[in-house]
Amino acid sequence: MKHSFDSREAAAARAAMVEEQLVARGIADPRVLDAMRQLPREAFLSAATSAAYADSAQPIEAGQTISQPYIVALMAEAARIGPADRVLEVGAGSGYAAAVCAALAAEVYAIERHPQLVEIARARLERLGIANVHLQAGDGTLGWPDAAPFDAILVSAAGPRVPESLRSQLAEEGRLVMPVGRRHATQQLVRVTRGANGFVEEHFAAVAFVPLIGAEGFESS
Repeated sequence: MKHSFDSREAAAARAAMVEEQLVARGIADPRVLDAMRQLPREAFLSAATSAAYADSAQPIEAGQTISQPYIVALMAEAARIGPADRVLEVGAGSGYAAAVCAALAAEVYAIERHPQLVEIARARLERLGIANVHLQAGDGTLGWPDAAPFDAILVSAAGPRVPESLRSQLAEEGRLVMPVGRRHATQQLVRVTRGANGFVEEHFAAVAFVPLIGAEGFESS
């Protein structure tokens, strides 16, 4: 596939991805499906090939990965992101998930611990004209206190528990979605909702994510 965001091949690959990988697995939110149908995933990889739409994670810069399309859609749907919402994403990586959230929300604040990836993601978002994503390098387990509270928080790495800093930055009725479990093992994707009487936790699916590194996550190995 050529690096052309408007190519017929890319549009067909996106449509097939949505139907075969997302709809077929139960993703039903029309806004999530439309965002992923329109967003050029190939623009977030160093080499624009048909692998951009494969049903698997793909390598990106700094030895990291971009999650498979289904996981991105599952997390976005579970977060129940509304058009007026403010969203925090922890683990921005290539910038793709932040771009999906940007199509669903009013503002997105994305944190990435690798400064190299922050600069790369920022350039990609700018090229696509996506202006409602704010990026910074830092420890994502501590959140973004100056921009809190958030209506939704998505964490694209697995921690041993939900960081207390992130819980505290949820708005009333805010939703946090992240994988929880041991590093380099199967984890559970959970949603934590902040209610008037505390937090409610729900489990969604077994997943496998890279470890969440930081003060309230795992130590760097």
